[in-house]
Amino acid sequence: MPKLRRLNGLDLVRIFEQFGFVVIRIRGSHHVLRRSSKVLHADGTVHEETQTVNIPVHGAKPLGSGLLKRIYRESSLYLSEDDLRTHFYSD
Repeated sequence: MPKLRRLNGLDLVRIFEQFGFVVIRIRGSHHVLRRSSKVLHADGTVHEETQTVNIPVHGAKPLGSGLLKRIYRESSLYLSEDDLRTHFYSD
């Protein structure tokens, strides 16, 4: 069974930047990242969708496992779980 990696907030910011997310705002210790993507709907129309992820950054302090799992679940709505798994879990 894969083990959840110990990641800090800056590690997560770098990971999401690889997927095209951009830091749009920093308020206190929370970084808000966003990217826009086009979505094709069943009726053939294309809409632009913004995807947002909030990441707490507390220096080099690793984030708790529950918080990492929540960010993983939340971001799996936007990104492939296979792509995310390589960054969040070790074999």
